[in-house]
Amino acid sequence: MASYDKRFSGRKFDDMREIEAKVGIIKRADGSALFKIGDTIAIAAVYGPRELHPRFLQNPETGILRCNYDMTSFSVPERKRPGPNRRGVEISLVTEKALLPVMELKQFANSVVDVFIEIVQANAGTRCAGISAAALALAHAGIPMKDLVAAISVGKVGGKVLIDLDKEEEDVEDATDIPIAMTGRKNEITLLQLDGNLTKKELVEAMKLAKQGCEKINKIQQKALKDAYKSEVEWITNIYYH
Repeated sequence: MASYDKRFSGRKFDDMREIEAKVGIIKRADGSALFKIGDTIAIAAVYGPRELHPRFLQNPETGILRCNYDMTSFSVPERKRPGPNRRGVEISLVTEKALLPVMELKQFANSVVDVFIEIVQANAGTRCAGISAAALALAHAGIPMKDLVAAISVGKVGGKVLIDLDKEEEDVEDATDIPIAMTGRKNEITLLQLDGNLTKKELVEAMKLAKQGCEKINKIQQKALKDAYKSEVEWITNIYYH
């Protein structure tokens, strides 16, 4: 693409799609969350910490974080073949690496914390949505964490650096996509993948957009947690004082 003066969606180059976040959506999980950005919807469920089997996989010094990313068959216009695939395995490992820097698992020796991420509707940015949902679900489960992690994609289309690429933009022939995850308080990068080419100046611009985007997502994550606990406190208060 020679030039890209106006986004297909009509958004500004520094505008993200509408974001929603909610916790406690799966009652039988120890923690769960829904994270929606545009038409992309990710659901994460946490189980554990629980004893890891088979025993030879156990670590006597710390707990293990195990992530499983998958896209439902109906998440894309053309039905996706169900079951694990190479992309899902790769994103599962990427998600673990993005979340581990904030995890406090030493008190859970020989145990595992399982995080299952399902993309139920996809329109680009699925790994970032999955990471944001997983971090929220882990916090909701009460797993000790030093910070929350938020993730967003930035990139370049037609020579323009922008944030939160949608599927139409991702599919442009020369598009560059950069998924980035950051911690909430210190803005430390826990994930950065680059698919394409950027100049140093463009990369600096992209990182500024990513920082702004992750800060916005982090605030939405915090609000989702506060709203959930506020509802629980109100429920308990109604039981005991009314």
